[in-house]
This record gives sequence, structure tokens and C-alpha cells, in this order.
Amino acid sequence: MNQAYMPTVRQLQAFMAVYRLRKLGAAAAQMFITPSAVSVLIRQLEDGLGVRLFERTTRALQPTQAAADALVIADRILRDLDALSVGFKDARNLKRGQVSLVMTPTLAGMLLPPAVQAFAQEYPDIRLLVSDCAPDQFLTRIVGEHVDFGIGTPEHAGGEVQQQTLLRDHLALVCLPEHPLARARQVRWKDLQELPIITGRAGYGVRQLVDLAAAGAGVELRVAGEVSFQSTALWMVASGMGVAIMPTAYVRQSAYQNLVVQVLHEPQVPRDVYIVTKRGRHLSPACEAFLQVLRTSCGA
Repeated sequence: MNQAYMPTVRQLQAFMAVYRLRKLGAAAAQMFITPSAVSVLIRQLEDGLGVRLFERTTRALQPTQAAADALVIADRILRDLDALSVGFKDARNLKRGQVSLVMTPTLAGMLLPPAVQAFAQEYPDIRLLVSDCAPDQFLTRIVGEHVDFGIGTPEHAGGEVQQQTLLRDHLALVCLPEHPLARARQVRWKDLQELPIITGRAGYGVRQLVDLAAAGAGVELRVAGEVSFQSTALWMVASGMGVAIMPTAYVRQSAYQNLVVQVLHEPQVPRDVYIVTKRGRHLSPACEAFLQVLRTSCGA
């Protein structure tokens, strides 16, 4: 036997058909090929394995002991291949599969609930796994391939990832309805001078953008509260502890619909939300289906 020999699927199919039917003609009819083609496949298999599988008589083909020994293995291989084929077909048809993504808790709480409900209703056989993390862990989860993709705004995205815009957004002032700036026609960064500001901690979320924009406008912010998650800033504003600077999406899709959102000008600072994947990674049909549902849910 050739140690490197690997039977083909067609040879195994011919072997199984001949073993069960005992005749080349019947096996050929089952496989939709000629008897001579079946004979060639069996001969190739015997030559490759270095054993005789059938004793040829005038009336039928009789399996040898080697054929009986090979039957269980050949049958298992063909069943496994068939199961694999069905699995791939089910995955393509979204009858099975898994979607794993990473997001910060605040963003997930605001963007995912309607999308998750719609996705579960349309694709009940697809499993959805959501990994929450702090902003500084976001890229690590994606690059390390712990998840299929992420939804967010990475601070220092390098060449290891690629981004596709999900939502267009800008930094905004968030305040109570009774705050003087709530009624302003336009709020500028210089209007924030001396106000108690709630914003992200240094190294977290939007803080770098906030500091750069304020410095560019010649404004020294009076930071009254530093938070790791924007959900904390929202309840602090709702409690009257100050005003906050954050992307508009965090407020408009939150439970705090009474808060006023004023996009900041001079300068206007974009803060888009992206679909982030590891460079070169191709998303499965299940992932693409979820992202389409998410885009629809977000109005993208």
C-alpha cells in the first residue's frame, strides 16, 4: 500500500455501492455512470490500498475480508463528509451558526436591544454572543480574534483592523431642559467655559477628542466628573450634577429622553460609530445578516 495514498470520495462511493449491490451494473445505475467506470474506480482503490476488495465471479462480486474491514471506515468517512456538506449548506442558508461581537456596555445597551430582538425573530437558529468590555480592551478582543467583529469607536486604530461606518455622529453638550444652553440656537465650545463638565476619564472613550477640541477653541474645561462609561455621565446629568460632553447617539437611544442634546460647534467634532474587524478577516453569512439587521435598526 502506498503510505501517501488517499482514496477519493468517488472511489469510496463506488466501493460502497458495489459492496451493497454486488453487481457493477446495479452500482453504475445508482451512481449514474457506466459499469466500466465503476470497475476503474474499484481497481484504482484496490491498487492504492494494495489489497483485493472483491472476488469476481461470473454472477456477482463477492467482498473479501479486507472489504468487510474497510466498510465501517468508508461508511463513516462518507457520512462525515455528508454531514459537513449539510453543515455548510445550513450555514449559508442561515439555519445554523454563531455571531460573536464586542462592544462597550453603554453602546451595547443603546444600539443592540431592538437589533437583537429583530435578529432572533428572523434567524432563530443563529446564536448571538455579545462580549462587553472597557474602551481600552476593545481592539485587543478584535485583533486577538476572540470575537468576529466589534461595534464602537477605537481611539488608536492601526493597520491591524479595518473600519466601516455604521453611524455618523458628533460630540454634543447634554444638559437638563432648564439649563440656559438648552434653549440656545447653537452651542459653541467657548460657551462651556466655567461650566461643571462631566466627561470621560483620560484614556477612555471620547476624552482625547474633548481635550483637543477644547484646546483648539481656547477653552479650559472645568471637569466636575470623570467617568469610564457614558451611561454614568447620563444619570449624573439627569441628577443635576453638571453637563456632559458625549456623542449624540449615546443620548438619543438611551432611557434619558428628557435630556437636551446640543451638537457642539466651532469646532464641530465627528465621532462616528464603526463596524471594526481584524484586517483580512472575512465575516460569515450569519455575521453579515446580523449587521444588516443592525443597520436597519439604527437607521443606517
